[in-house]
Amino acid sequence: MNDSEKIESLFQEGLNNFRSGEYFEAHESWEELWSDYYLPDRRFIQGLIQLSVSFVHLENNNIKGAKSLLNKSIEKFSKFKDMQRGVNVNNLIIEINQVSHAYDNLISNNDFDWKIIPKI
Repeated sequence: MNDSEKIESLFQEGLNNFRSGEYFEAHESWEELWSDYYLPDRRFIQGLIQLSVSFVHLENNNIKGAKSLLNKSIEKFSKFKDMQRGVNVNNLIIEINQVSHAYDNLISNNDFDWKIIPKI
């Protein structure tokens, strides 16, 4: 497998894991992509890593950590417009803001509506 195939494979692997609720595994794939390849859109990849780790923290009931990483991901995604790697970034930011509002009143992860996780 050449570099471009490996890059695409890691990105898709992360995407598939995220979409199936495997946030730690998504983070692992994207982390490998981010650290092994110096990509022009590495801030976007870093945003995906932070977004997925936010949900890992939430799963572990670390609300403070979840909020922190969610905010960091918004910061990364705000540098991109429209479509990036097939992801509608504008919609993603809107959906992340909905999660952020839900986090504001969260006391326990039992109260979180997992159906509002962004669709990427």
